[in-house]
Amino acid sequence: MLTIHRAGAEAVVVDGDRVAALGRYEELAAGYGERARLREWDGVLTPGRYEPDAPALLESCYWPDPREDLGSDPLTGDAPAALGMTEARWGASARRGLQRLLAAGTTAVAGPFGRPSVRTAVERSGVPVLSAPRPLTVSGRADFAVLGDDGVCLVTCIGGRLLYRAR
Repeated sequence: MLTIHRAGAEAVVVDGDRVAALGRYEELAAGYGERARLREWDGVLTPGRYEPDAPALLESCYWPDPREDLGSDPLTGDAPAALGMTEARWGASARRGLQRLLAAGTTAVAGPFGRPSVRTAVERSGVPVLSAPRPLTVSGRADFAVLGDDGVCLVTCIGGRLLYRAR
């Protein structure tokens, strides 16, 4: 199924997990409009963020569960050790950290990940582990973000799937 993601005057046509076309919305709508679903966003289309510090963010920081009375910012330094971290707790923390990265427009992270539960969380998330950022190109993977005029992420799409959308 084809989908046109429009952000302002620019658009990307997604076919499965690949980019079928990039360019001005008017041109892409003329060529694909009758066959494609349209998603429109008020923002700027970007390749998304690459997070080179992902191993430290996911394996050294504890991302609190909202039900815990630990605040919403990640805990660093000696704080995670004081919580008596288990592999299961590291995995849950990594899943919450990945959600935060997706909400920031992250479409790829650096690795490797030494903790098995963190590695599993990253693998299951669909966020690719790369050694360098990947550009948004025709026939490349449909990994992109849409940022609002204020820089806040509105949408994160990885492999043609919306993994984050601001409410």
